[in-house]
Amino acid sequence: MATSGGSFASPIPNDPVHSVRRFNRFYTRQIGVLQEHLLHSQFSLTEVRVLYELAHRKQLTAGELCQDLGLDPGYLSRMLQNFLSHGWITTAPSRQDRRKVFLALTAKGRKVLAPLEQRSSDEVSAILSRLSPVQQGKLLSAIHDVESVLTLSQQVSAPYVLRPHRPGDMGWVVQRHGALYWQEYGYDERFEALVAGIVAEFIEKLDPARERCWIAEKDGENVGSVFLVKKSQSVAKLRLLLVEPSARGLGIGKRLVAECIRFAREARYKKIMLWTQSELAAARHLYQSAGFELVAKEKHRSWRRKDLIAEIWELKF
Repeated sequence: MATSGGSFASPIPNDPVHSVRRFNRFYTRQIGVLQEHLLHSQFSLTEVRVLYELAHRKQLTAGELCQDLGLDPGYLSRMLQNFLSHGWITTAPSRQDRRKVFLALTAKGRKVLAPLEQRSSDEVSAILSRLSPVQQGKLLSAIHDVESVLTLSQQVSAPYVLRPHRPGDMGWVVQRHGALYWQEYGYDERFEALVAGIVAEFIEKLDPARERCWIAEKDGENVGSVFLVKKSQSVAKLRLLLVEPSARGLGIGKRLVAECIRFAREARYKKIMLWTQSELAAARHLYQSAGFELVAKEKHRSWRRKDLIAEIWELKF
């Protein structure tokens, strides 16, 4: 039967664009983001995203929010003015650069956000409760695959990429830690043995939902690594941060630490701990810049005759 006027072509079942758009529609129905207000609250999805970032990141500026969330500066400015008028956020100029203004949630703002975060967790828990343990594992694996593929595609123009670990990487992590720390700090083979134990435990007890390894790769060669592992249900540990000398200065270390923090927040940890040495100046600077605080020190001679000072740093969410 003929019809008058224009018509839309039927989508090809296996067309990639159609498949992605179909999944987007399916997923937004699942999480309810097409509702005018999110989580049965007065807030839109974007407003909740901004409140969440302000709650979980330190020394955040409006410019960084625009860049990270893809927001129009004028739209964000009006939103922040509204938050200020309600007493949900504060502003403070940087001590190093008075032109830079940091944003932060107030106690009142955290009280507003807390029930939203709880409702969000409850909704996701309700979805997961309908799945068997095997189905949950398949879902989480698929989520990690999508995240990894899209992250790599966004890094094509970067001088390096971050990717999950694969067979062969653990041996590289052990060998490079052993060689580099011997060359640069004089740590003997006992340090290499410590690293070997850490990576063995990571592989044997890996919890993909709450633990992760990132490998930095440049021109097909491994140039960096970091691990986030579970210490307890509420505490994660950042371990084995390394950047090859040939790749230093590209921001790889900062990016690896940032990925650990992002993943820890998504996994609902309350704190990240790490153990390092006082002489590792570059690593300590990265941790401090990311908001970690030094909480303890202890002298030891685990890997060389000269005294070492071990440090424990923490970042609380």
